[in-house]
Amino acid sequence: MIPMQDIAAPAPTDDDRRRLRRELRRCRRELPPRQRQEASERLCRRLRRLPELQRARRVALYLPNDGEIDPTPLIDWCESRGCRVHLPILKPLSCNQLWFVHYHPGTPMVTNRFGIPEPETRHGAHRARRTPAWALDLILLPLVGFDDQGHRMGMGGGFYDRTLAFTRRPGPRPRLVGLAHDCQRVARLPAAPWDIPLDAIASDARLIRP
Repeated sequence: MIPMQDIAAPAPTDDDRRRLRRELRRCRRELPPRQRQEASERLCRRLRRLPELQRARRVALYLPNDGEIDPTPLIDWCESRGCRVHLPILKPLSCNQLWFVHYHPGTPMVTNRFGIPEPETRHGAHRARRTPAWALDLILLPLVGFDDQGHRMGMGGGFYDRTLAFTRRPGPRPRLVGLAHDCQRVARLPAAPWDIPLDAIASDARLIRP
């Protein structure tokens, strides 16, 4: 398999982005289970040293799917420090946006239409269980691809981009850190106008601050 680092930067066309997205997803899915676990452990050690996470009191992360690098070992660590952990759920009756719902071991879970576990919608609909995205201190979000300039590629649904569009305007906002396996790093990604800039990108091998 050709290392992902050697992929030339694609032309910013929809077809090329789809091809690159497929290749990067295949790369992470093909990682052996032991390698995935070790990558998750290295990533979480790196994240625990992040000042943004050490200061945070309200954090959102995700449950891994489709070979995504796993940040869930951070859940117990965050809770031991008095930090509330949130999970994204598909916001009902919206155009591809997310809610962030407080998660604990008793949270009722379901599988959404993409096959991803998330808090049950009726549970998350209670305002007391949700935190607005602007009020979170830190959001750890999954990436499909990234480069050393801090450009990123998501799954293509635009959920995070739509939900976090407010970060382009003045006002309170969370710090945004994208997570990925290092095999998802490419030479250069084309920046799309709708991409929300990240404050940092962390993999099992490096931390990039654009």
